[in-house]
Amino acid sequence: MTGFSRSPRVSKGGIVLVDPASGAVRRIVTLQYNPDTLTRSLQVQGAGGGGERSEALRLKGPPIETIKLEAEIDATDQLEFPDQHASAVALGVHPQLAALEATVHPAASDLVANDLLAAVGLVEILPMETDLTLFVWSAQRILPVRLTDISVLEEAFDVELNPIRAKVSLGMRVLTVDDLGFGHKGGGVFMAHLRAKERLVAKAPSAALSNLGIGGLP
Repeated sequence: MTGFSRSPRVSKGGIVLVDPASGAVRRIVTLQYNPDTLTRSLQVQGAGGGGERSEALRLKGPPIETIKLEAEIDATDQLEFPDQHASAVALGVHPQLAALEATVHPAASDLVANDLLAAVGLVEILPMETDLTLFVWSAQRILPVRLTDISVLEEAFDVELNPIRAKVSLGMRVLTVDDLGFGHKGGGVFMAHLRAKERLVAKAPSAALSNLGIGGLP
């Protein structure tokens, strides 16, 4: 045995948290196991909602795209080698769950700061800005998103009631230049994704009308 494997290296899907001002990467959360399925839904932003004929073929902007997936997190393998995985022994999958859930929580320091501002009479307080969240699913799909919902099913626990196996359902809405603007870091990421999609369209084969059983259009 040489230890050499011909199996291709499998890329991981995940979430990257980015400073919206500087673009610096603050945290990378990878999925332990890539889901078998990923559900995407695109709602067209048509301009013809009022029934005007001149607007029937016009688009107001990018479609509203939502993404849903289910990820599995499992510490069973790590618990077989406790000397090498002290964190899994002590906490199970708590850290991995916390990393995902932190993407939708404001920082504790921000909550305290806003409370202090309210205490001194500053009534109008701007909502707290979070990190820019990027969903990465291969080099062809890097999207700015807002996580809209997280559902956690904890399936097994250790003797200290730490979860050691869980399923996490993630719901996301893709953020476009309509949401962020062209000058925002996330807006630039979206435009790069849109241009990458247009390059993929150019590689798609084009069929002939005869493939549809017709010789021409009316």
